[in-house]
Amino acid sequence: MLLSRQVEGLVSRYVPGNDVAEVLAAARALVDGGLAVSVDWLGEPCTDEEAAEAAVRRYVELLEALHTAGLARNAEVSLKLASIGQGLPDVGAKVSLENARRIVHAARAAGTAVTLDMEDHTTTDQTLETLRELRKDYPETGAVLQAALRRTEGDARALAFEGSRVRLCKGAFREPVAQAYPDRHEVDKSFVRCLKILMAGQGYPMVATHDPRLIRIASALATRYGRAQGSYEFQMLYGFGADEQRRLAGNGEKVRVYVPYGEQKYGYLLRRFAERPSNLTSFVRSALRSLR
Repeated sequence: MLLSRQVEGLVSRYVPGNDVAEVLAAARALVDGGLAVSVDWLGEPCTDEEAAEAAVRRYVELLEALHTAGLARNAEVSLKLASIGQGLPDVGAKVSLENARRIVHAARAAGTAVTLDMEDHTTTDQTLETLRELRKDYPETGAVLQAALRRTEGDARALAFEGSRVRLCKGAFREPVAQAYPDRHEVDKSFVRCLKILMAGQGYPMVATHDPRLIRIASALATRYGRAQGSYEFQMLYGFGADEQRRLAGNGEKVRVYVPYGEQKYGYLLRRFAERPSNLTSFVRSALRSLR
């Protein structure tokens, strides 16, 4: 029991809780500290339309809670299409689009916006098609692009237009070599190429990385392309790199913290540790210290 409480305490450094009240408390602390937030409910891929409907209600309740708490101006919501029906046989595209439309409508009513999360390469085309449909009525809807995928430079060019919000990340999925760069250095180079496209474009780049070198490159590219602070932003994970988040914000940069919540927190942490094994080392060291 004691070990369980200690592990739970460590996990809460990266996932502040299971319910809306807990994530709102974490979001408020970040906003009060001068940071913006992207809230992510860690829902599972749904298996039927009833589960998709339940997920829609969860997202709408979250958005209403952000509005009521006065946080919507500084807190957007990340939306997983898999949780609202994208993977359902035959009807997935239609159901997830209809459900996403309800959620982005609720976001606008709450005074905020939604960014569509990206998953493995098999869903990329459908996710971007959903984005195109949603932006017809809700142009504030954001997208995520993964530098690990070989196709992403082309997608970045297609999305580098005025009003487009694009979160560029490295990518956390194991993909076939035919679809993705197998080498970390190649992923980094792809990240920079895509970032150049987005910074030179007319949209709003959201630079999602903890890599110090890529952060420096992003700042240099913003200067090269004459971008004022606030015409782009940095994004980082809750519980990781808090000192760097504060440093960037203190220098006038807009920094948004990706704050997850929900019962699927252990799977989320495993993916984050797989991205950066050094994070796992730090977690294990903290766990060992707590047992002394």
